[in-house]
Parts: sequence; structure tokens; C-alpha cells
Amino acid sequence: MKGRVFVIGLGLIGGSLALCIKKDHTHSTIIGFDINSEQARLAKMLGVIDEIAVDIQAGALDADLIIIAAPVNDTKTIIQSLSELPLKPDVIVTDTGSTKSKIVENAISLKERGITFIGGHPMAGSHKSGVSAAKEILFENAFYLLTPEKDAEKSKVILLKDWLKGTNAKFLTITPQNHDYLTGIVSHFPHIIAASIVRQTEKLSEEDSLIPRLAAGGFRDITRIASSSPEMWKDILINNRENLIELLNHWQEEMDWVKTLLEKENSSAIFDYFYQAKEFRDGLPIKEKGAIPAFYDLFVDVPDYPGVISEITGYLATEKISITNIRILETREDINGVLVISFQTEEDRQRAERCIRSYSSYATSIGS
Repeated sequence: MKGRVFVIGLGLIGGSLALCIKKDHTHSTIIGFDINSEQARLAKMLGVIDEIAVDIQAGALDADLIIIAAPVNDTKTIIQSLSELPLKPDVIVTDTGSTKSKIVENAISLKERGITFIGGHPMAGSHKSGVSAAKEILFENAFYLLTPEKDAEKSKVILLKDWLKGTNAKFLTITPQNHDYLTGIVSHFPHIIAASIVRQTEKLSEEDSLIPRLAAGGFRDITRIASSSPEMWKDILINNRENLIELLNHWQEEMDWVKTLLEKENSSAIFDYFYQAKEFRDGLPIKEKGAIPAFYDLFVDVPDYPGVISEITGYLATEKISITNIRILETREDINGVLVISFQTEEDRQRAERCIRSYSSYATSIGS
């Protein structure tokens, strides 16, 4: 397909979508704009986009597809700006925001001009951010939620999917309200819980300095999503507050129930509580990509000698296996350390495990 695609916001998501479209629509032209001019310059240098727009108006006027890959509140402002421009009558405008109801409501200004807006949410992410982290495979097998209005032309939805087919994502079409309810349950609410656990631990650590040391390792892993952007999550919570207030009420009831079980020392009910949680959790899809990006981690026991980390990363570089993050777990003295290496996909994690085992004689203890 040939046309001009304008991407507003050249971070991880916007950059990755640009790469997917370039890969699958080789005759199209990708124009990019970012409020951070350095990001735009880098996107052009890396070949993520073909042209840099000096402002939103310059990029939007001749576009056949406009993708807004910006924070939720910024997206609403951008939509208003676009509605005041003489856009092509058959242009499609879409976004990538994590909430949909408020954005779709805001897009009425485009609809009144006869412009098609189709809400979108690619449910994928990475440990890294910025256009330098953009990848063609970021959305592969991920859910891509589309939230067109009831009276939206089906041909326009099909056309948008065609533009985005290079993502190799799984497209689902739902209402904006259903989107916010579902993502509230499986994404937004867990982020609140993770942040609250960390906040409580921080407060308690003021009384006991040993707590931060003991909170390394597994505690860091189960609360990892609390390290997400505060600015982004402020916007998400405000824009999905009705659903989240309801979920918080349910959560309070759940915690009151657990508190009652403890007060009554009801061991059988406590067992059932954890058993049912385990059964449901173990039954969740393993290879599916969900609302929260999965972490493909490899744990490697390594001896304590100079250069061991560069040695292992050198093995991976030789086999051209990319890593997204690397860290060392705090351990006791005089025993092997634990190196934690994160990867973009499960396939990369498995390749890395085979690679390290084949190259190093000491890596006898490796696990996911």
C-alpha cells in the first residue's frame, strides 16, 4: 500500500509502529514529529522515519494515516489541534493510548469534520524507552485493541488493520468502555497494587534499615511494574478513575476477608485462598502476550572473578542475541553471584541459555 503516514510521538511505541509500517508497506512514506527534536533527529538517523515534520500541521495536512503515540492527556490536545486543520477527507486518525473512553469522546471534534477516528491500544512494551529501543517485533503476537465508534465504516477499520498488519499483532475490536474496564482489571489496577506495596515497604523501612536489603531479588521482581513512568500512570488513573475506584472497593473487600481469616485463624480457608489463586494463575496462558509486558529473564550462577560479566555478554554478542536489561542479585560473600539477564522474547531467552551452556564450563545452574 502506498501513502503518507504521520507518526506523532517517536518513542518506543511510535517508533516501533513506524518500523512495522515501513517493513510491510515499502512504498509508503513515514513522516515523524516529536516534541523532543532530538528524538525526531535520532528517528531519522536510524531510518525509523523518512522525513521530519517541523510541527503537527506540516505532517498532518497530506497524511493518509495519522498515528498519535503520545500520553493520554497530550493525545486529547493533539486531537483538538487536528480537528482545526484541513486534513484529507479520507484520512484515518488513530492513537495508542492506554485508556479509550475519554479519548474517543474527545474525538467527536474530528467526527464533526467528517474525519474517521479509530481508537487503538497495542498491548506491548519493553524495559527500554525512546526511539532507539524501537523494534519491528515489539507487537508480534501481542493483542492490539481497536475501539471504533458504533457507526464507524467497517472499510476504514479494515484499512487501518491493513496499514498495521506488519505488527503481526492479534487485533480485537471492542467498545471504548469495555476496553477501559478490561485494561483496568489486568493492567491499571495491578500497577496501583505494586506501587502500594513498594510505598508501604518504604514507610516501614524507616523503622528498620534491614528491610531494603531483604527486599532485593524476589521483592524487586514482583513489584517491577512499580518502576513505570509516574507521569504516564497519573494520566491513566485520572482517565480511568471510575473503573479503578470500583476495583479498589472490591480490593478492600478482599483484604477485609483475608484479615478476617487471619483473625479467626481459619487455616483451611487460608489454604483454599492460596490454592484457588494458584489454580487460576497456573491456568493462565503461558505464551500469550497480555496487558503487562512479560519478562523473559535468565538467572545465571557466575563465579566471582574480574571480567565474568563481559565474558557472558560477549558470548551473547557472538551469537547476535540482544538483551534488554542486566543486573546482579545481591548475594553473600564467598559464593557464586547470580546474574539476571532480560530478553525481548522467550525465543531469545532460550537461545541465550543454550549459548551460555555451550560456551562456559561453570554455568551449570541456569534457570528462568
